[in-house]
Amino acid sequence: MPAADTVLTGARVRTLDPRRPEARAVAVRGGLIAAVGDEADVRDWRGPGTEVIDLGGATLTPGLTDAHSHPVWGIEMATGTDLSAVRDIGRLRAVLRTAERSKGWVVGHGLDHNAFGGQPVDRALIEDVLDGAPAFLRLYDGHSALASGPALAAAGITGPRTFAQRSAIVCDAAGRPTGHLVEHAAMELVAALVPKPAPVERRTRLVALLRSMAATGLTGAHVMDLGDGDVPALLSTVEYEGDLPLRLSLAPWCMPGADEEELAGLIGLQGLAGRHWRVGGVKFFMDGTVEGGTAWLEHADCHGQGTDAFWPDPQAYARAVRVLDAAGVRTATHAIGDAAVRHVLDTVAALGGQARMRHRIEHVETVPDDQLKRFAELGVIASMQPPHAAYTRADHTDEWSRRLGEERAGRAWRCRDLRDAGAVLALGSDWPIAHYDARRILVAARAPLGAAAAGPALTGLMALEGMTSHAALAAGEEQVAGRIAAGRRADLTAFALDPVTAGVDELAEAPVRLTMSGGRVTHR
Repeated sequence: MPAADTVLTGARVRTLDPRRPEARAVAVRGGLIAAVGDEADVRDWRGPGTEVIDLGGATLTPGLTDAHSHPVWGIEMATGTDLSAVRDIGRLRAVLRTAERSKGWVVGHGLDHNAFGGQPVDRALIEDVLDGAPAFLRLYDGHSALASGPALAAAGITGPRTFAQRSAIVCDAAGRPTGHLVEHAAMELVAALVPKPAPVERRTRLVALLRSMAATGLTGAHVMDLGDGDVPALLSTVEYEGDLPLRLSLAPWCMPGADEEELAGLIGLQGLAGRHWRVGGVKFFMDGTVEGGTAWLEHADCHGQGTDAFWPDPQAYARAVRVLDAAGVRTATHAIGDAAVRHVLDTVAALGGQARMRHRIEHVETVPDDQLKRFAELGVIASMQPPHAAYTRADHTDEWSRRLGEERAGRAWRCRDLRDAGAVLALGSDWPIAHYDARRILVAARAPLGAAAAGPALTGLMALEGMTSHAALAAGEEQVAGRIAAGRRADLTAFALDPVTAGVDELAEAPVRLTMSGGRVTHR
């Protein structure tokens, strides 16, 4: 018998394998799990070069995966002054008055829509404290931003424009741009001018970020973008210099207007890979955000917005999905509003039975009863981010709830309802929209926040499955990941406490004893 590279002992092992739900020890060889069982079952795997790690009574689980994250693009998004603690305009003005300049620019991120107190997002609220500096402030949702007058002038923005995708340069009644830029195409006009981290800084920050993620128990992430196309080269450079602390599965975007050549290019990217990363799937947007007025809703929100899809021709989206599905490509579609969710489900229903478990919907923030069972019936995976509800309030006085109204706000983040309806439910953070700490995701799933607090919670086991076995299903990796069993990848997380039975307050601060990704210890 060949010797193992590593033997983990002294643990309560939650395998999530129905054939052997619990064990005490695991042997790892060549990046795979070689044996699972009692201490005696792995004794013969020890050799002179085997590292034996006593976990001291920790609970070992399959490695946690963040099923929706932006670790590379997020480095750019999270550049500049952190505005996430700002709660009102007065505080925003005070922070901006002394904010650090980057090559003359004031750059910020994480600004909560609720900070505007129901007022329109307008540069007039902040412009006098900037001393004429161009400013670009990303709102927390990543789908809107506030730009100052000099920033608009630098981008040549003097009024509204028409875009191929659902985007807007918001203007007041006089036609003056307010600085509120809604959705990607409008934001990119200014974002393209904002100073970016240098390549070396970008690599350094990425590795540091992934190490910090591993320290919270994460062994992998589903990355819902491919950046500006240079991400494969960036990841290859990191792996040339060392190793990626997390396993990354990346999904490039397919945007409105994509023609046959672009779809063929997306198909051609599938399988592009390094040692610890790969391109797997394609990301779509069916709508935007509730707070920005761009979620696609069955009925308009309280501002009279939200009745348009991100794809001006929703059937063009359906045709693109059909082409990718025929090529065996998995898709993930951002769909927050009820109309967007319904359209994606209808699109998958038209594909037939071979499409089961190949397509997923991201976010699903509000969904009516009649759509819940369709996820399981059609084999569509729900990918949700429980920490997002922290931007809402239980009394529905927040911007998200007010825009939707009581009925739709009462259907917030229905994670448990989807699980009870038989759906596969993958959980994530959407970093940098919410913190990447895996423990926070598990806690928010078990103790729903804000507008979601009125609904039922996931059990501890359901939450763990959302970041392990169900996340593996969402990536099409159910045969190689998501459980602790011989022959599966050695992606493992060890908690000082049992993440299934520990109280949520304890779990939020639970020490992570060990993280192993592909047989490599990435945190101890």
